This record gives sequence, structure tokens and C-alpha cells, in this order.
Amino acid sequence: MASWSGIRKKLETEYLAECLRGHIQYFATSYSRSPDHEGRAAIRYDGKEIIKGCFWNNWLKADLFPKDEKYEKRMKVEYAFMDDTALKLGVFDQRSFYAAFAEFDNQSIDMSLDSENLIVRIFALLDRRLGKRRLLLMQETIEKEPDTFQEFYAIRMKAEGLV
Repeated sequence: MASWSGIRKKLETEYLAECLRGHIQYFATSYSRSPDHEGRAAIRYDGKEIIKGCFWNNWLKADLFPKDEKYEKRMKVEYAFMDDTALKLGVFDQRSFYAAFAEFDNQSIDMSLDSENLIVRIFALLDRRLGKRRLLLMQETIEKEPDTFQEFYAIRMKAEGLV
């Protein structure tokens, strides 16, 4: 796997839509003094963290997870499973970003937009390969999307001058 600086460079220069460059920043770090070098991750828009997560939130907010055994198991063992609940609670960390990027970087924009992993879908939404015409077509179904996805959609639409 590439280093975080290499991943960030690809996300912010190769993939990020021109209108969002300088506005969107991706952040991930691990803390060398924490057990197992756990860390945090975030996506910032003009310096404000829109989503942010930390390994320790998994422990602190475990009682807020949906009381569904399958959901809890997926959250604990699959860094690739990120839904709106996980993003709102911040129960993800830098490894979730690495897993999401690995999926995103190895598939088409269409597959990324259809991913089960919401972080992958957000990467795709902010991607330069997603054009204005497709963004406008997404308006028809955006209300059915998770809140976090809608927030990033609004950011992208505003940056493109489509609202």
C-alpha cells in the first residue's frame, strides 16, 4: 500500500475536481504513542472537518450503534464497511480511509458511486471524472441518499456553480 502522503496527493491533485482544489483536504494520521498506533481521519472543507473519525470513538460510542449483531460485527472487523451512522458517530479511523482509497483507486467511477462504503462514494462524488451533467442527474435521487452524502453533494454543486 502507498504511504498516506501518496494517497493524499492522489486524492487532492489527481482525483479532486478542479473547483474543489484548495477547499477540500483529506487528513489521516496514526499516533505513535498510542497502542497499536491507532489514529484518526477526516475530510475538511475550507478548514472545517465535515466528517471526522477516531479509533477510540469505536469504544466510547459503542452503545450508540444500532443494536444489530450483523452491523456490530461488520463495524468491528471490516474497515471497509462505512455507512452514514458510522460517519456521523465518527467510528472510523485512518485504516478506514486506506481501505476506502484502495477500493476507490482500483475501480471505475461508476462502481465507486455504487459502493457500499460511504467513504468510497464520497471520494467519487468529489472526483473530477464526475461531470456536471451527471451531478445534475443525481438531483432526482439525492433525497434518498444518506445525510452525509447529501452534504458533500451540496458542497460539490455549489463549487460547480450549479445551485
